[in-house]
Amino acid sequence: MSILSTIKSPTDLKKLTLEQLPQLAHEMREFLIDSVSQTGGHLAPSLGVIELTIMMHYLFSTPKDKFIWDVGHQAYPHKMITGRTDLFHTLRKYNGISGFPHITESEHDALTVGHASTSISGALGYARARDIRGGDENVLAVIGDGALTGGLAFEALNNLGHSSTKMTVILNDNEMSIAPNVGGVSKYLTKIITDKKFNKLKDNIWNMLEKMPKVGKPIQSAVHNLEEAAMRVITPGKFFEDMGISYIGPVDGHNYEELMAVLKYARDESRGPLLIHVLTQKGKGYHPAENNKAKFHGIGSFHKDTGEVKTGSGPAHKSYSACFGDALCKLAANDKTIAAVTAAMPDGTGLSGFRDQYPDRFFDVGIAEGHAVTFSAGLALNGVKPVVAVYSTFLQRAYDHMIHDVALENLNVVFAIDRAGVVGNDGPTHHGCLDMTYLRSIPNMTVLAPSNGTELQEMLYAALYKIDGPVAIRFPRGNVPEAQLPSDYSTAGASFEPKELTAGTKTVLLSAGHFLPIVEGTHAVLKKAGIETALWDARTVKPLSLSAYKQLFSDFDTIVTFEQNTIRGGFGAAVLEVAAALYEAGEISSIPKILPIGYPDEFITQGSMDELMVDIDFTPELLAARIQNYLKK
Repeated sequence: MSILSTIKSPTDLKKLTLEQLPQLAHEMREFLIDSVSQTGGHLAPSLGVIELTIMMHYLFSTPKDKFIWDVGHQAYPHKMITGRTDLFHTLRKYNGISGFPHITESEHDALTVGHASTSISGALGYARARDIRGGDENVLAVIGDGALTGGLAFEALNNLGHSSTKMTVILNDNEMSIAPNVGGVSKYLTKIITDKKFNKLKDNIWNMLEKMPKVGKPIQSAVHNLEEAAMRVITPGKFFEDMGISYIGPVDGHNYEELMAVLKYARDESRGPLLIHVLTQKGKGYHPAENNKAKFHGIGSFHKDTGEVKTGSGPAHKSYSACFGDALCKLAANDKTIAAVTAAMPDGTGLSGFRDQYPDRFFDVGIAEGHAVTFSAGLALNGVKPVVAVYSTFLQRAYDHMIHDVALENLNVVFAIDRAGVVGNDGPTHHGCLDMTYLRSIPNMTVLAPSNGTELQEMLYAALYKIDGPVAIRFPRGNVPEAQLPSDYSTAGASFEPKELTAGTKTVLLSAGHFLPIVEGTHAVLKKAGIETALWDARTVKPLSLSAYKQLFSDFDTIVTFEQNTIRGGFGAAVLEVAAALYEAGEISSIPKILPIGYPDEFITQGSMDELMVDIDFTPELLAARIQNYLKK
């Protein structure tokens, strides 16, 4: 019998001997590689923290003790140890286990996560609540060196150092987030490992450790030589200890003796804030992941023997991300003032080609969305045309920066908002369901919603050259219905008014953005049922053309709006607002019937796109039935 098959809870893990732990780690790696090759998921981060996770659960006791995982893409081993191994075939699937820690999924998951840099803040809240209650549980935050580039992490570290409360931060340093880490923090951590200028102090440091049995002995047992001791004790203290946080490390995150020494100290001896700097290898134990860490950070199903991603049998299509990236590169070839900005997501946002062709105009600012936006405001104020490429769900973190630093001064910053709408298996932390709503409320903001690749590229050109102020172009994860590059962008106008696709009378289906294929299907179902409707592509979410909508309100008795955004405050709400304004101004004599269709006012679960569309009644058949019932009233 395998050791892994006996682990149904952390209690079972504690029954093992230290000599059995390496075999358990090997079995966990083999299981994860096999399982994720079938389901897809965040493989490389989880492979890198198996020994660390085993030792955390071996020495601490969840759910009493609290483990707070940053982002959570490295928490698969934690899920396995806490009784979810048998559920991994459902990973990221509809009604299955989440790809991230989730408090409703397990009592061992202390914080629901999905965005970076939240762990220290959440853990400190737990620790301070413990102090208020008079509890004695341990609180540990596990944060990667990539997530440490986020401003929230530094705000939390500052507060932690000031608090003097007992809490442990484990800095998992694998020199990677999704893309290779950038910035001063990454360089500093590398310097800790490589700087040898303290060699002359090593004998004194070793002697000092001999005289500090509670602190020194664990460190001595966790290091291999005097040079390492010098670097571990002296150099990092300049950074973290000045903040009031004790530091131990770097520690080999795959060495059980080292991990046991420092984690025992954190559990039994530490009385205040402590940071343990752990070095791990992302993708450890699986050569394809070790050699291509970015690819295996988050990956679809793949062939385990080769590491090659499995592909469908249908024709190849270009993604919206790639379509955007191609257009930006083409424009940048003739305009040296165009710059691209990303928050650690060059590949996911389609900017890898721009990065390679125009490295001097490409800026990866790390996992720091707020900084990306204000940095872009500075670029715009000094003669550069910045394009910020970011996922919808992550742009939420920079909302104030968009308002205060960009929109207030009407700066021409272009926001290429990827992963708008439901994104599938990554679930509620990653769906981009709110961007139309939060963008519409910002003065001076133009919000465009392309329904195909040609519109996306033309909108990018117009945003850079023909529209004043900030412009947001929102597009989904997935393939475009049309991906060809327009030969002449100059035909793009400064505005994108609603466009008729199919003529009709009385009722019009008005689709905003990439909902169009589903709306076309709905149009076909209605036609088959004998209900003739017009079909229009809205293209713009804000500002809506008063003249165009006045004409629509005059031509149609019923308007059905469609959007892949929450129904609250989205495109349908905008149409209702325009109708009310035109009626108040006497521009129209009556308001037509308006049925807004969008996402429900709730957080949408995980699952395949087809499953989720059924779950929220977004199939052509269900939408057509809803419209038929509405028309009967």
